[in-house]
Amino acid sequence: MGTITPPITRKWWKEAVVYQVYPRTFKDSNGDGIGDLQGLHHSIDYIASLGVDILWINPVFQSSGYDNGYDIVDFKAIQPEYGTMADLQQVIDAAHRKGLRIIIDMVVNHTSERHEWFRSARTSREDVYYKFYHWWPAEKGDPPYRCGFFDTDGQGWRYNKPTDSWYLHYFSPEQPDLNWENPEVRRQLYDILRFWLAKGFDGFRFDALTFISKDTTFPGITPAILKEKYHDDWGHYYASGPHLHDYLKEMRREVLAGHDVVAIAEAPGIPPEDAPLFVAEDRGELDLITHFDGIALGYVPGEFKKPDPNGYNMHEFKKVYTTWSDTYNRAGWGTIYLGNHDQPRMVSRWGDDGDKFRTLSEKLLFTFLLTMRSTPFIYNGDELGMKSIRFTRIDEYEDIETHRIYDRLVAKSGDAADFLHDQQVTGRDNGRTPMQWTAGPNAGFTTGTPWLKINPDHPQVNRESEERDPASVLNYVRRLLLIRRQCPALIYGDYTLLTHDDSRVYAYIRSWEVSTYAVLLNFSDAENTFDHLLSQPAANDILINNYPGLRWLRTGLLLAPWQAVVFGCLPTHFHVRPSSPR
Repeated sequence: MGTITPPITRKWWKEAVVYQVYPRTFKDSNGDGIGDLQGLHHSIDYIASLGVDILWINPVFQSSGYDNGYDIVDFKAIQPEYGTMADLQQVIDAAHRKGLRIIIDMVVNHTSERHEWFRSARTSREDVYYKFYHWWPAEKGDPPYRCGFFDTDGQGWRYNKPTDSWYLHYFSPEQPDLNWENPEVRRQLYDILRFWLAKGFDGFRFDALTFISKDTTFPGITPAILKEKYHDDWGHYYASGPHLHDYLKEMRREVLAGHDVVAIAEAPGIPPEDAPLFVAEDRGELDLITHFDGIALGYVPGEFKKPDPNGYNMHEFKKVYTTWSDTYNRAGWGTIYLGNHDQPRMVSRWGDDGDKFRTLSEKLLFTFLLTMRSTPFIYNGDELGMKSIRFTRIDEYEDIETHRIYDRLVAKSGDAADFLHDQQVTGRDNGRTPMQWTAGPNAGFTTGTPWLKINPDHPQVNRESEERDPASVLNYVRRLLLIRRQCPALIYGDYTLLTHDDSRVYAYIRSWEVSTYAVLLNFSDAENTFDHLLSQPAANDILINNYPGLRWLRTGLLLAPWQAVVFGCLPTHFHVRPSSPR
């Protein structure tokens, strides 16, 4: 059950819908097989036609290429394969002309090992940039264990012979962590942020921002401590740095204050009860954070993401999103997403991507995404119903995470066959196959050889054909976005869960001032009866329905497989009570 919403401060980023573009995979303009800024520039009309409000682009800075832009070599230069600074300025200006705000993905937890700071730092302990990073000197013995997420050995320290010390890297060894405890590091990073605001960006999405603060005593973290204090999650420990909130407040004061921009943080390791500490308006820190609780559902805990053979549990799914909704009733504002560049495709992860139910389940997922009380994020291609590609060989993958874990498992046991099978569900490259523009060669993405294999279903699933089909996922998403824009209750309204115990149907009410809407979602491939109706809504109360009609029984509404329907009607139509288990 939702709680009463406190007085609302209206903000453009609360009412906005974010469209994420992964530039490398979006549109290639020069035939080299890699998406680029000119390709994005030529696609701005399409993005604006969706009805979204904010364009978020992943990093296009000069990079060493190990992690597709998240290993930055120069924060103020553009990766040549993407284009030039002039090309980026064209994208910014074109977005603004179309009424879109635009934000850039910023990586401030670490740099590339090829960044000039680190190249200098690793030469000598006396170097001026040595203290720009975290080091453990050899004379103190082996460093205390830290998890390196993208390290072949799973270690978070890497030895550097010229300095006879280890440097810290929470991700890959090619991504050394910056020392935010050094004021000069923060000063340099704030200067970088101001540089990009001056270019016209309307804010930032900060990668792994909750990891920036470190306990520089580097205490030993035993498995028992990790389990008891940090829920057996290194991400939770990494997000518990002693000065995290001090740095976020300082960044707000020094960079963001006085600008009408949005600050969004990827926030691994943050539980719901801590979220208001980051986004409550009186905190002076961030505007939005993206959590990992929903995305983690259906995975078995372990050293890498492994799918649960039983899939995700609807009770847990509803619990996660209801808990986070209730959290933001107390303070702040939330975000919601079902897919991005680090996740498999939305319909493959949460819906049914087979031929029979792919379109229906994708429409249901978008109905959920765009009717919850949060700022929604749409990942490019999901609006077409693109699905995971499910590679079968390691040489088909490009992602550093997949390759490093594969190498780790091969080194450990000589066999990674099970891991490769799991990657067909969980692998990040599932969400990175090129955008499917047409039914033609290479899906209209490139005239050359694509950097990553294109999904072979593109003759059936592509933008060109969906534009012509009124019943396509693409046009359904456009209708939903228009409805959301016209119905403030779907943005700011209270959220009340109707189906607490139902293992298939997720239903809730959104209400604000005199408007009330009911959202009914059948997350299954079987018919299910919704029996919370006190009276039957009129036909003209249906705002949107992913089926041609509705089937009414004496006991209630019979929801077809993967049916999603939104009613706009009086609250007396619905009985708010726990449902019986199905």
